[in-house]
Amino acid sequence: MRHSRAKRKFGRIRKVRTALLKSLALSLVLNEKIKTTEAKAKELRPFVEKLITSSRVGGLAQRRNLISKIGISGAEKIIKDLSPKYAKRSGGFTRITKLPQRLSDGSPMAVIEFV
Repeated sequence: MRHSRAKRKFGRIRKVRTALLKSLALSLVLNEKIKTTEAKAKELRPFVEKLITSSRVGGLAQRRNLISKIGISGAEKIIKDLSPKYAKRSGGFTRITKLPQRLSDGSPMAVIEFV
């Protein structure tokens, strides 16, 4: 039973699951809008929002944390573009909009984007 287990596993082992979140986060940061399954979007939201919140503080430690989480290109985009944009906002940087089910397997789809 999964009592008190908050995160989804997606049928993957831990390192593959973290790689999936990193790649989704990088795509979201670079494109500012992605279409994915609803479960992946719901799992991605707190991951990305924590990155933006920590980058607003600034400093070398936060920059290194960003680079380790999503890479250099994503970290630069967050620091230069997204952090100043959301400097006055206290939270809620992303929006999840539900879409119709995928035709092939019936998975609920969603669009996650920055507000």
